[in-house]
Amino acid sequence: MGVILLVLLLALVLGGLGFAAHVLWWIAVIVFVVWLVGFLVRVGEGASGRRRWYGRW
Repeated sequence: MGVILLVLLLALVLGGLGFAAHVLWWIAVIVFVVWLVGFLVRVGEGASGRRRWYGRW
């Protein structure tokens, strides 16, 4: 009985880690897209001389 509970607990933990890793991948993709948009906006501004809040990325 203890072995079955241990296997079920292990499956639950590994399933939770898989879900958390999936969510973290989506967060990383969203952050990258936001950074890319900010970079492109900065490049598009050209030589206007104004700096945004994120400085010199």
